[in-house]
Amino acid sequence: MVGLKPSDIPPTPGVKFLSAGTAACIADLFTFPLDTAKVRLQIQGEKTAVEAAKNIRYRGVFGTITTMIKTEGPRSLYNGLVAGLQRQMGFASIRIGLYDTVKQFYMNGRENASIGIRILAGCTTGAMAVSVAQPTDVVKVRFQAQMNLRGVQRRYKGTLHAYKTIFLEEGVRGLWKGTLPNITRNAIVNCAELVTYDIIKEAILKHNLMTDNLPCHFVSAFGAGFCTTVVASPVDVVKTRYMNSPPGQYTSAINCAWRMLTREGPTAFYKGFVPSFLRLGSWNIVMFVSYEQLKRAMMKSKQSMEYVA
Repeated sequence: MVGLKPSDIPPTPGVKFLSAGTAACIADLFTFPLDTAKVRLQIQGEKTAVEAAKNIRYRGVFGTITTMIKTEGPRSLYNGLVAGLQRQMGFASIRIGLYDTVKQFYMNGRENASIGIRILAGCTTGAMAVSVAQPTDVVKVRFQAQMNLRGVQRRYKGTLHAYKTIFLEEGVRGLWKGTLPNITRNAIVNCAELVTYDIIKEAILKHNLMTDNLPCHFVSAFGAGFCTTVVASPVDVVKTRYMNSPPGQYTSAINCAWRMLTREGPTAFYKGFVPSFLRLGSWNIVMFVSYEQLKRAMMKSKQSMEYVA
């Protein structure tokens, strides 16, 4: 292995797993306010949300961020960050870090992966990730929806209190509330995100438009973010509404979607689209660029250690 560049050495599954989780946490630190704004826009129109803040109206992503800073303070933009980072370490590590490994498994020795195999790999790792990290997602969404206003009682005092309260009041099912729509959403997101990134990057390199470096990763990630937002927004809105709802408000995720359609119309499924795109686009750029660089740095470090040994 001496004399090989880090980019020539294929990263191990362990390196990809750790790099993906770390890169996702870095991306969350940069884009969390956009995600919080998206959640607030998505729940706007719900009865409970209207009653909590009768005189507050969110208008657009930057308007929402400005309103939150004025009414609740800057810290409100990072409500649920601890649960968000916990989620990424368990969630992104699996869905992104294991994607190539699962893809190779489905290829069964074949040289090139078809779109069908890539989609299947994306669905598999997405479903696996949700099964493990669902409680962290529930807590994150509820914290982001929680308003820090005078006269409005806060549902949870802290991350551990949220896990404990949800478990005691709603049982284990409460912590895994919205698993089905979340699996659906993340199967779609994972496929759109990873498969699109995979295909765009592969096409760029195949046609020698760019080399395998930062600009290539940036363009691929931007395209993946846009495609993912268009495809996943309706499921994402339903997931957010259902996970944030108090017990008994909706009988199921399908019931939530039906009531949104009949009461607010089809456009309700694209509430928060702009912040969703801004968040997913910027998140994808930061995450994939960080992921590629972390993989190379880890492999370079590993190669140096092996050389010394």
